[in-house]
Amino acid sequence: MTASEKNLRTCKQGHQYYKSSDCPTCEQERKPAHGFLSVLSAPARRALENNRVTTLQQLSNFTEKEILQFHGMGPGSLPKLRKALEEEGLSFKP
Repeated sequence: MTASEKNLRTCKQGHQYYKSSDCPTCEQERKPAHGFLSVLSAPARRALENNRVTTLQQLSNFTEKEILQFHGMGPGSLPKLRKALEEEGLSFKP
């Protein structure tokens, strides 16, 4: 699909873009500089944020299967999440 087939959108910050989802400029600005959320793709990060999972302690209260049920979360993110949990001495709920 070419840009001309998509709708021109303007985000709340005034950025214009051709896309059917969130503004890519704002999405890049929202990306954390460090921490476990910074290594995830935007959809995976939003999936956790939309489910109020913003700390590794909160993440450890879920099973891997539960995390994969979040809209936007894919199996490719699990190794990154496992590693982040292990570095803090945590793990997913069995």
